[in-house]
Amino acid sequence: MKITKDMLIGDVIQHGNSQAIAEVLFGMGMHCLGCAIAHGETIEDAAAVHGVDVDDLVDKLNEAAAK
Repeated sequence: MKITKDMLIGDVIQHGNSQAIAEVLFGMGMHCLGCAIAHGETIEDAAAVHGVDVDDLVDKLNEAAAK
């Protein structure tokens, strides 16, 4: 299953290689892993808040999940 922009951050972290996924999020300035909002915020919402291109983020997260 691929990561999509409508998935919740909390779910994405558990989707494949969680360490590599966390590194992508941290690398893009998203330190949301311990944030309570992460359990109810989608990848698209987080990208908008952090000024990150959502399609680029989804591509990087899928690459990380596959590692």
